Amino acid sequence: MASITRKPTSKFWFAAFRDAKGCQHRKSTGTTDKAKAKRIAQQYEAVAQKKGNPKKVRETFADLYKEFFGEELPHATVHSFIGRWLKDRKRETSEATFAIYQKTTQRFLSFLGTDALRELGNVTKSRITDYRNQLADKLAPATVNRDVKIIRMIFRQARLDGYLFQDPAEGVQIVKSRSNGEKPRRPLTIPEIQAILSVADPEWQSLIKFGLYTGQRLADIASLSWDQIDLERNEIRLVTRKTGKRLLLPIAGALRAHIEGLDPPDRPGVPVHPRAFESLKEQGRVGALSNQFTDLMALVGLRPALPHQSRGKGRSARRVGMDISFHSLRHSAVSLLKDAGIPDAVIMELVGHDSAAMSARYTSIGKESLAKAQEAMPEL
Repeated sequence: MASITRKPTSKFWFAAFRDAKGCQHRKSTGTTDKAKAKRIAQQYEAVAQKKGNPKKVRETFADLYKEFFGEELPHATVHSFIGRWLKDRKRETSEATFAIYQKTTQRFLSFLGTDALRELGNVTKSRITDYRNQLADKLAPATVNRDVKIIRMIFRQARLDGYLFQDPAEGVQIVKSRSNGEKPRRPLTIPEIQAILSVADPEWQSLIKFGLYTGQRLADIASLSWDQIDLERNEIRLVTRKTGKRLLLPIAGALRAHIEGLDPPDRPGVPVHPRAFESLKEQGRVGALSNQFTDLMALVGLRPALPHQSRGKGRSARRVGMDISFHSLRHSAVSLLKDAGIPDAVIMELVGHDSAAMSARYTSIGKESLAKAQEAMPEL
């Protein structure tokens, strides 16, 4: 039977109740009134044990909410809540991250169909699990798990905002990686990079060198402009598109020699790699550029050639596993720096990785350490 208890760290009563499997739960009632807390605890238990239909449960909670707090219980359809959630995220995230949120929510709303126009409380754990399983039949595990985590974020926020009493996404598990022949991403070796450089045109040679010597993603290198490069201070300034992190990167000696061999424009703001910049601007993503790099790898026998034509599967089809791509240059940079004995914290700061655990151990990374790390990189 449901009961209430107090915690030293909270002024509110907590409900103690068991679910249909007999597992015990504790949840804040949000009230300091003992009598009200008991009624809320009883209702929590009824929900946990699936007593009564969802509509009746919500009506009871709505009555309690209005009686105790003097206002109507918040309510929203799945579609409307996700719309507001996206609007809030747009203010807080980078364009690239927001685009991922949009794509995930569009997939989820499409899966729900007309049920997306019903109350949030109608979405069950089994429905979200069905969505996960449907994705797992089409997409790579990493993409499926990213979608699951985003859906979890949405429903957790709905619960925190008072739209839900239980979070249906809370117990939905991520999927495990399959051993279906997909190869893990690996670094490109120096001989492999040299082979690709031998068949690349000047702009792609530059993109590759920037990729290796800065450890940055293709989108950030393609969008790089000349006013972000300061040869007097020997540094490159950029804000990563994926995470919005500001980076100040010392320029490795080999990269500096390459930059000095380029022909800088007379006016600021001009892209360092004009064709790549225009491709990124037109498409908003690096898909076409990634395909071009794959073609270069195919020319030297590192990858099968891409067909560059539709196979009739659409974007929802699972992509073929790729163990090397332009992103492998980022892995190469990290591997080379580790082989040179550069501390992990310095490497993370240099390539822009985030880690709460590492931040707790190292409060700051000096510019001298970053410069030393860059000089550990070999010449191509």
